[in-house]
Amino acid sequence: MKCVIFDMDGTLTQTNQLIFDSFNHVVEKYQGRRMTEDEIIALFGPPEEGALVTIVGEEQLPQALDEYLRYYRSNHRKLARVYPGMAELVRFLKEKGKHLAVFTGKGKHTTRITLEECGLVEYFDLIVTGNDVVHHKPDAEGINRILSHFGVRPEETLMVGDSIADVTASHEAGVKIAAVLWDSYAEERVKQMKTDYQFRSVGEFRRWLESETA
Repeated sequence: MKCVIFDMDGTLTQTNQLIFDSFNHVVEKYQGRRMTEDEIIALFGPPEEGALVTIVGEEQLPQALDEYLRYYRSNHRKLARVYPGMAELVRFLKEKGKHLAVFTGKGKHTTRITLEECGLVEYFDLIVTGNDVVHHKPDAEGINRILSHFGVRPEETLMVGDSIADVTASHEAGVKIAAVLWDSYAEERVKQMKTDYQFRSVGEFRRWLESETA
């Protein structure tokens, strides 16, 4: 294992509630209603701009995105956190000399906010967001960009993620997938998919990594 690629939301960081509340901050203002969590999850895939445009339209998108980002940043410390033990896990891999990358469907702005607020940004050599690819998850474009950047082969790489899209993208790229289930909003469906590994806690995942890198 030379390279480990991490999804962010639900994998590195507990941010789902922040995302739901940020969307509803905009939806309430522009549509006078609240969306359910399932409705918001259905928008996942492209970065925030792609989701917000379906809510407010092209003309109001710049203002709505600015409002989304202001709410997201100002409420981050209250509603989001890095999963306990994850910073230490990432530091452990860095000290072992592994190439570390993030591949997330989030936009570049919210990705940067979360990685900085959670004290993780310094550990990653490459960050690929939804703004950096033409084809979003479950397409493997982001994974393939990371493989090319580091000059590593698929069989030397592990993807770590919590979603159906993470598993599908990993299969397409030919990399192994560690499905992490400590906060997956699609846990039951992910459990039924073909995965190389499944972990229910950060501690369990850390112990496995230690045995693999001993």
